[in-house]
Formats: sequence, C-alpha cells, structure tokens
Amino acid sequence: MKFKAINKNTEFVRGYRKGTSSVSPLVVSYVLKNRYGHTRIGITASKKVGCAVKRNRARRVIREAVRSLNLDMSQSWDIILVARSRTAKAKSYEVAPQIEKQLRDAGVIDA
Repeated sequence: MKFKAINKNTEFVRGYRKGTSSVSPLVVSYVLKNRYGHTRIGITASKKVGCAVKRNRARRVIREAVRSLNLDMSQSWDIILVARSRTAKAKSYEVAPQIEKQLRDAGVIDA
C-alpha cells in the first residue's frame, strides 16, 4: 500500500502531542486518526541516533520494514515512527514485527 508522507514539523508536533505512543527497543510510534481520507506516515531520527549516515540508515530500515508489512487499514491515520539508537544497527526484518505489534496494540491494524 502506498502512503503519503508527513513532512511538516507542525504535523510531527501534533502527532507527538495528541497521538498515542508506543515504545519498543528499536522504534517509537505515535498514532493519531486524521480526516484526510488516507493514511500518512512520517519517519524521523534524532541526533541521538548518531551521525547523518546512521540516521539515514535508521530511516531506510524503518521505511523498508513498513513496506514489507503490507498494511491494510480501514480508517485514515497519521503514523509517526521515530528511530532509536539501536535501529541503525538492526535489519528491517527485525524492526517489522515490532512496528506491527505497536500498530496492532494502537488499533491501527485489525487483529
């Protein structure tokens, strides 16, 4: 499934403040319903993850993990995924189950 991207800082801040958060060792997720009619995903990594190379790798790993999940959602959501310091060293197949569990617990994916 193709997703729209969350790019604006105000949209990330809105997700952080109003969204439901879920934490795992590799990813932090914030989930919030939206009224756009489609699901949007934002992926970010702070400087705590490491240098630019490590941050970019962490984002790529998360992006590929989301792509491999084949998410099918009945409602529209804003999903923000934040990389943690261990994400840059992980593989996408290690990150995918954690993202899937977080989205199931938040009610984004039907059980």
